[in-house]
Amino acid sequence: MPADLWINLLVTTTLIEMMFAVGLGTTLGELLAAIRQWRLTIRVTVANYLLVPAVAVALLLAFRAKPMAAAGILILAVCPGAPYGPPFTAIARGSVATSVGWMVMLAATSALIAPLLLSVLLPLTSGDARLDIDALRLAGTLLLSQLAPLCAGLAVRARRPNLAARMLPKANGISKILNVATVGLILGVQYRTLLDIRWTAFAGMFAGMFALLVASLAAGWLLGGPSREIRKTLAITTSLRNAAVGMVIASSSFPGTPALTAVLAYALVDVLGSLAIALWWGRRDAMSSRNAAGAALSSAR
Repeated sequence: MPADLWINLLVTTTLIEMMFAVGLGTTLGELLAAIRQWRLTIRVTVANYLLVPAVAVALLLAFRAKPMAAAGILILAVCPGAPYGPPFTAIARGSVATSVGWMVMLAATSALIAPLLLSVLLPLTSGDARLDIDALRLAGTLLLSQLAPLCAGLAVRARRPNLAARMLPKANGISKILNVATVGLILGVQYRTLLDIRWTAFAGMFAGMFALLVASLAAGWLLGGPSREIRKTLAITTSLRNAAVGMVIASSSFPGTPALTAVLAYALVDVLGSLAIALWWGRRDAMSSRNAAGAALSSAR
């Protein structure tokens, strides 16, 4: 079997398993509670499906990214709902329950919205390359590999919560193994592509990725409203893109091209950068809480 087919099979399997694990760890109450806050739901939608893709297109045009690399970055820009959102939100001392609800909502809706956005935005950044996707076929692939296992996990959690609790640790463990295997396989197959990138081009690409990460964080923070907790939650939710979904799209639509390498590269920048800001927020708030408690104790004396 050709390497591209192995990659496509592995990334699809990883996405299915991850979405099933997400469903196992989510209650319908958490999902409904997030959706019922309709003003915040609108802001989440605007930040993730309008602002981040728009900034991505602007940056890709400004940096004059090559068509295939641009396609990879754009693919991730339209794929929100990363499973890392809730744990990173917990580190940042945000609202974990809200993050869970938003993650599931975005993961479910992106199966339909991401292909539509790509069909509109790809021609804007591909120049003369004329990169096209079959939006209908891609939506069908994502519905089967993303939405169906997510719903299956939610169903198990709703009907058999004890069984879901027993399955969840094993499912999360398998997800980690599959993610490591996916990254290793992609790097192993496309290492020549990475070696061929000049340092100047790599520096420019990293600068563009970092700028997109900062813009994504800013979009979530600004649309989060007056509550600092919700602002942090929306910023983390918006900055993290769903790498598993992005890899499925890239491997099925542009196999054997730098698009998949670009997805992986931005996913690493995305995860590490979001983790760094979450750690900074968490430590800063913890220090503020300790100082406030110390001041209260001193005044009481």
